Amino acid sequence: MSTRLVRLRPGLTVVGWREWVAFPDLGLPAVRCKVDTGAATSSLHARLLERFERDGAPWARFQVRPFFRRHRQVKVLCEAPIVDERHVRSSSGHEDLRIVVGVTLRLGVKAGAPEWPVEVTLADRKAMQFPMLLGREAMNGRVAVDPGASFLLGRVEHAAALYDEPGA
Repeated sequence: MSTRLVRLRPGLTVVGWREWVAFPDLGLPAVRCKVDTGAATSSLHARLLERFERDGAPWARFQVRPFFRRHRQVKVLCEAPIVDERHVRSSSGHEDLRIVVGVTLRLGVKAGAPEWPVEVTLADRKAMQFPMLLGREAMNGRVAVDPGASFLLGRVEHAAALYDEPGA
């Protein structure tokens, strides 16, 4: 049996199975993220979800806790345009109708890190280890995953210090 070396397409950013991401549109400078090639859609932990209209278009207002273990007091109130509602099957097999918002994702938290528009479902992820799950649709054509590595784009030592007001 021969082994074939596969070359990465130019322009792909290599990430580990865990990374830090940011959502500049939402005021979220650092969110712990699980990179999951087994998930089609991306999902962000959201609580206190409410719908409203802005200039005749549907929007969502929701609270995000960007950290689950330490710094649990950090909460950010966010608003984003609703682009869709989709039935999404969780890893446990349970299906939910979720709101999908359009936001800008920054891969990593450093200035100049690549960023692009993505669609993210809003879900209660408190039972999960990570507040953010980055799925295939958001990574397609931009990211290659090294499943044996973590935080290839850098670690954030004092992530809570990036947030102005704990409990906002």
